[in-house]
Amino acid sequence: MSDRICELVAYLARELASQPDAVRAEGRDVEGQVVIDLHVAPDDLGRVIGRSGRTARALRTVARAAWHDDRRLVLEIHGE
Repeated sequence: MSDRICELVAYLARELASQPDAVRAEGRDVEGQVVIDLHVAPDDLGRVIGRSGRTARALRTVARAAWHDDRRLVLEIHGE
């Protein structure tokens, strides 16, 4: 299930990024919740987070809307 959400988040981030090949998303289980680590190029970090975090908040909202599980979903964005 988290694979679908990872694909969705990665797709949306690729559309925002200037270096879409550097975007990848990985899901992991941590203490009863699912954490999605979104990795983008350092230059794209600002684009994916957005002004005042609005874009990141929108990504989290879309991911949680598509999430159909009782566990909590967390999206973490990393610039690598």
